[in-house]
Order: sequence, then structure tokens, then C-alpha cells
Amino acid sequence: MNKKQLASQETIRKILKLARKKFSNKGYTDTSLEEIVEELGMTRGALYHHFKNKKALFLAVLEEVQSELGQHVEASALKVSDTWQQLTEGCLAFVLFANRKENRRILLTDGPNVVEWEEWRGQDAENSLYHLKEQLEFLQKEDKIISLDLDVMAHMISGALNDLALYLAAQKNIQEANLRLAVESLLRGFGKHG
Repeated sequence: MNKKQLASQETIRKILKLARKKFSNKGYTDTSLEEIVEELGMTRGALYHHFKNKKALFLAVLEEVQSELGQHVEASALKVSDTWQQLTEGCLAFVLFANRKENRRILLTDGPNVVEWEEWRGQDAENSLYHLKEQLEFLQKEDKIISLDLDVMAHMISGALNDLALYLAAQKNIQEANLRLAVESLLRGFGKHG
């Protein structure tokens, strides 16, 4: 990679870092490109060289957060060796990560409202849903889950977790013990022996 490409990547990294902070704290609507370029000491033209508009910048931030979410879910699941427990830990990690202060507004408030539904579902499919389906495949091979189409099962669980994350975002505090019990109860219905 030449110096120009390295400089371009560094500029993109700085833009994304600041934009993420702004979108997280102020939201999509109240964040302006002017304040981002001003704080970074660049022109709007320089920003437009990398992102065609505010929505494109938000999409890049959202993709970054979605990717981190998928990585976090996978890492949390792999902290335990039992595949069923991995499913539980991954599901809990999803809900808790989405509800972190720095992620909540981007993932749960603005993401579904700024991005078209198909794009939103595509990002979810590439990250969280991908890891969920992968874990369900492991459980199916071990004969630990009921005989049901994996896509149907993955979408049912994902839908429940997404709605739970949205619900919890409006709550003042999250009681992890209750959350764990709820997730375990949901998943138990997909287990081979209930």
C-alpha cells in the first residue's frame, strides 16, 4: 500500500471514529457533517471524497458496529465449551452489546429508521444472524435441537432477541439475572427435550 492509500485509510478511520461518537451521543438527526469536518479540521469536500453524504457515513458506522456485535457474540459464546451454553451466552451477549450506551442509539434507534429494511436485514444476516445460524447448525449435528428448518429457527430467535433489545433500550436498567432466565426459557423451547 502506498502513502496516499495509507493516508486515505487513516482519514477514513478518523472520520468514522468521530462520526460514531457523534451518532452515538446526539443521534443521526442532530449530527451534522459540518460539525464533523470542523472538529477534524477538514473540508466538506474531503469528507465527500470518502462518503457521498451523511447517510453513507452513518451506514459505514452502522456496518462497523454490526461487525463488532457479531465478533462480540462469537467471542462471548466461545468462552464456554458446551454448545448449548454457547448459544445462550451468544444470545445474551447480543442483547447486552446492543444496549451498551455507545451502541444503543446507532443499533436500536437510528439504524432501523435511517437504513432501508433490506439493507438493515442484510447487515444483520452477515453478522448476528450468521453466528446464530452457525451455532444452531452445531447443535443440530449434535442432535440437541428439535427438527425444524434452521433458517426458520434462526429468524424466530433473532426476531425475539431484536425485539427484546429494543424493549430493554427503553428501560432504566437491565437486570442480567432476569434477562438470562428469559433467554434460557426462550431457547429451551428449541431444545430436543424442551
